[in-house]
Order: sequence, then C-alpha cells, then structure tokens
Amino acid sequence: MSERSGTFADDPFSGRHPTSHERMTGLPWDASYQGDPPPWDIGQPQPALVRLASEGELAGAVLDAGCGTGENALHVASLGLSVLGVDVAETALAIAREKAADRGIEVEFSAADAFRLERLGRLFATVLDCGLFHTFDADERPRYVASLASVTEHEGTLYVLCFSDDGPDTGPHPVRQEALRAAFDPSNGWSVAAIAPDRIQTRYHDHGAPAWFATIKRI
Repeated sequence: MSERSGTFADDPFSGRHPTSHERMTGLPWDASYQGDPPPWDIGQPQPALVRLASEGELAGAVLDAGCGTGENALHVASLGLSVLGVDVAETALAIAREKAADRGIEVEFSAADAFRLERLGRLFATVLDCGLFHTFDADERPRYVASLASVTEHEGTLYVLCFSDDGPDTGPHPVRQEALRAAFDPSNGWSVAAIAPDRIQTRYHDHGAPAWFATIKRI
C-alpha cells in the first residue's frame, strides 16, 4: 500500500479530512478494497439502478459518485451513455478500470473527493449515489449536498439509493426519510420528486437491506 500511495504510512487519508465512517473504523476507504470484497461490493449493479436504466430514466452525461469497483457505472456505460465514476479509493478505481478493459466498455474512472466535486470542472444531467449518502453523518451531509449541487445541471436529476430505517435487518447507518428530505431542500437548490421504499443488495443480506430510492431534481 505504501508503494501505491507513497504516503499511506504517514497519512492514510492523503490530506483529506476523514469521513465519519473512516473516523469510526480508523481506516481510509481504500483499505476496504484490500483483500476480500467489502459488504457493498456485490459484483454486479444494484437491481434498483438496473430497473431505473431499463425504464429509460437515465439521460445525458452521468456521474456515479462513490463508484467503488464500478459495477453501476459499467452497467450504465454499457447502454451507450457517457459515464464518469469517481471515488477516493484508488484500489477500487484500479479494479473498475480493469473491468472496463476486460469487458470492452468505454467509461471514465477518476479519483475525487465527494466533498469537493466542483474540482471536476464539469456538469452532469444525471448523478447517481448508490450507497454513499448514508455513510455521512448529519454534520457532513450539507457539505456533500452542496458538492453534488456544484456538478448537477439545472433541472438535472440526482438518484440516491441509501439504507433506510424502515423495516427489520437494516443496514449500517440507516437514514430516516425525513432526514433525506431535509438534506435536499429548495433552500439549497434541490426538490425531492419522490422517495420510494426499495432494497440494497449486500453480501450480508440474502434479500437485500431496506432502502430508500429517491429522485431529486436540481432547481
């Protein structure tokens, strides 16, 4: 790891302020991809995203925020859309690029801090968050929401799939629907069009964990 990053031993977070999840575990996100796949890396796209894509709801340039090893981004790109997947985990990005090459899919993967997406210098008509929002605590969410706003086109659409607190066998960091609505408010440039119950597939849940699937418009 030290050879890959050059600074891991001195600063495992590469100068970033660690997220609440990283502070809790004491490890950077990249460490999750060293060895066995993490619980959220199921080796295929999330069914909720596959369903959304099949309904023709994705359009324009697409950003996958927190893309991990790329399965969601690869699925969307395989449909002919222009896709950029971003993550802070360099190991995950390397795996994603390898998958893209092996499958002959044209897609872009880049390292980026979810709190500083404006540094991408680009705008997207569609933004995907499949399992990232719920990893941030209440104090972090305003920064993340503002970061998403900086890269979402006016009248663009953000889709958020996150663990919910509604039902048994919830995933870690479950989110109340009210908290999700509060995070994406007209006062900060968003309008929640819909929030529906769904499932997030993980390696630890036979039938998925309870989730919210939110459709949010940039205003």
